[in-house]
Amino acid sequence: MLTAKQNMQEVIRGGKPERFVNQYEAVQLLQHPFSMFGSSRVQRGGPDVVNAWGVTNSYPAHVPGPFPLHTPEKIVVKDIETWREYVKAPPLKFTDEQWAMAKEQYDAIDGSQSYKAAFVAPGLFEQTHHLCEITEALTYYMTDPDEMRDMVKYLTDWELELAEGICKHLKPDAVFHHDDWGSEISTFLNPDMFAEYFVEPYKQIYGYYHNNGVELIIHHNDSYSATIVPYMIEMGIDIWQGCMKSNNIPELINKYGGQISFMGGLDNKLVDFTGWTQEDVRKVVRETLSECGNKYFIPCITQGGPGSLYKGTYIALAEEIDRYSMEVYGIKENDITRLPLQIVHEGD
Repeated sequence: MLTAKQNMQEVIRGGKPERFVNQYEAVQLLQHPFSMFGSSRVQRGGPDVVNAWGVTNSYPAHVPGPFPLHTPEKIVVKDIETWREYVKAPPLKFTDEQWAMAKEQYDAIDGSQSYKAAFVAPGLFEQTHHLCEITEALTYYMTDPDEMRDMVKYLTDWELELAEGICKHLKPDAVFHHDDWGSEISTFLNPDMFAEYFVEPYKQIYGYYHNNGVELIIHHNDSYSATIVPYMIEMGIDIWQGCMKSNNIPELINKYGGQISFMGGLDNKLVDFTGWTQEDVRKVVRETLSECGNKYFIPCITQGGPGSLYKGTYIALAEEIDRYSMEVYGIKENDITRLPLQIVHEGD
């Protein structure tokens, strides 16, 4: 039998997979010194935390992840015309010992079984609205384009320095990069404006990773973004993770399969809620897998990491994906080989 990594490679290359890829089974999300030591991380259900960029983050219980607090006194950028007075990039100089501590995570993973993916968040667009507040940031993209282009370049240069350290010291074969670009029904910026600000910066960042030993760029964006898929391809994204049902995933696979793969389809709101049942999960899994097939598509909860808001949902999804694989491919449960499921967080 193929390993989880080999089976995923067959799916994204349009080959002959032996079963459906089961969410994050072939991707291990790993840290780097900045995420470990460079910025204070807010804990789920814990107190608010000011990170290294000066952004105050809150992480209440029963939400998928932390998000900035933007009361007037907590907004970092007070005046977009003088944004450089407020935005100060954190240093990225770490000791050999700190790099070694991060490298231990990578060395502990069997690279034949799964990808070793450096986890990077937030992305360029998210960082601008974390610093400015989202309504203000969207306004600035229209009213102050020069300032926003300069800010995006500043953030890009910082990310390129981060990428240099990751590639030199950790040598991942994948990068899992966050940046949400829309709501469930629309992108935040129209496609032309999005391209104007972000295509070239991301070509630089993702091009650097690809040119320095990274095989896969997996970009998390749990939103509607069907209209900017061509730009994702141009940026160098190999897998769009978080692709929601509102994007018409079968149509995207038919149109762009072979240039990019899609990882998602199991929208959180359909399976991860108070009172969910195994039958709810089974119905969504079977409908999604039968609609999307097994080329250029990885069924996955749409949130940006392995886990679920409510206890048991992620495992239930994994069970139903495997059950459907056994039916479709005639394989036995003990023939499915993978590392233990990595779960970043799971609700009560």
